[in-house]
Amino acid sequence: MADELSSRVTSEDVSKCRGWHLLASRDFGLLWSGQLVSQIGDGLNRVALLWFVYALTGSALKMAVIGLLQTLPAVLLSPVIGVYLDRMQKKWVMIWIDLVRTVLIFLIPVLHSIGALTLERLYVMVLLIAIASTIFGPALSSAVPLIVSRPRLTAANALMQGGVNIAVLIGPAMSGLGIATIGVENVLFINAAGYLISALCLLPIRIQQAAPGPGVGSCPPSVLSDMLAGFRFVFLQERTVPFLLITVASFNLAWNGFLFLLPAVAQHVLDVGPLELGMLWSLLGGGMLATSAWLAWVEQGDMGCRMRMIAGSMAVSGLAIWGLKLFGSASLAIPLIIIIGGCIAPVTPIVWALLQEMTPQHMLARVFTTFSTGVMSAAMAGMVGFGWAMDQLGSGITLLGIGVTFLATALAAAHFSRRLKPVAVVISQAA
Repeated sequence: MADELSSRVTSEDVSKCRGWHLLASRDFGLLWSGQLVSQIGDGLNRVALLWFVYALTGSALKMAVIGLLQTLPAVLLSPVIGVYLDRMQKKWVMIWIDLVRTVLIFLIPVLHSIGALTLERLYVMVLLIAIASTIFGPALSSAVPLIVSRPRLTAANALMQGGVNIAVLIGPAMSGLGIATIGVENVLFINAAGYLISALCLLPIRIQQAAPGPGVGSCPPSVLSDMLAGFRFVFLQERTVPFLLITVASFNLAWNGFLFLLPAVAQHVLDVGPLELGMLWSLLGGGMLATSAWLAWVEQGDMGCRMRMIAGSMAVSGLAIWGLKLFGSASLAIPLIIIIGGCIAPVTPIVWALLQEMTPQHMLARVFTTFSTGVMSAAMAGMVGFGWAMDQLGSGITLLGIGVTFLATALAAAHFSRRLKPVAVVISQAA
């Protein structure tokens, strides 16, 4: 707890938190490099598994089950996972998870080559990989503040997201090329190697042990009491935290609805085909990557300033989404898609940094798994709800609804930011 109290964010600290130099540091540089390789492997895996199942069964429905199995663990298991993660060393959790994912991915083509891979066994392995990934995500998010000083957390999270954006741009394209040239089985072998490289990058990293929570001694608290303590912190103890949860859930409700409907928007609003759709995806990722790089470079303001940045970004995103329907032009969609990608990119790194600043070290994993549950639930609701609206009400009403959700969330964030003082982070730390 003394470490937490000594890491208060002052205005002088804030002025020094340009973050690109973090990549040159040994610990964060290795963490970022390993995750870049791992995320590219995820991109390979995502396309290859769907292709593998479709080639194996010829059924789109059975292929869709893969997506369901990859989503459910985050919704159902996150609160319990967070309790155990807070009791364990994050470094070794991540290493063992990467090794488990290496073995599971490796087994899929091996079993297929000897004729022992059934659809049921494939589903089981996909579910186990999803559970492992559900553990890894919060472990990574709660490990970053144990490596990076608090004034640099937004930059660190932006760099981590930038790595994800690079992987989104490279991974699926590499997977498609690999499937066409060396076969889907060899693509999965490469994916397994990516997880192994990630584990090797984690080995030399120095991650400090989180400070123990109050009351931890010879008789540690039960899983249930730890889980309730996490819920109390998120929903009752700090007024900013539940607002951040509502903000990021509302954001993901609209954002995932838009992503899910982008093929329909391309076809029915912009009147373009699959080639142009692929270009739009790349432009979206390019806009996100550019903003992530910018966010790692600029000075980070206080909490209110960052909340206003989120508000402005979501407001512009909502207006740009309306513009897609208003103009209905493929050529005009190009700058709008870049703007949308660039404006949604700051939300997650900023929110994650604020959480890492306000949350006591011994509760980081519980807070992030609680947020993951809310985020994934909102994402699923957005995909289903806006998908139904597209079928029943048409593209105009649906894009209007997505834009309104962005704008309403932006207005709420802007209003809340005016009630925050520059010392809000310090006060929450002392608390």
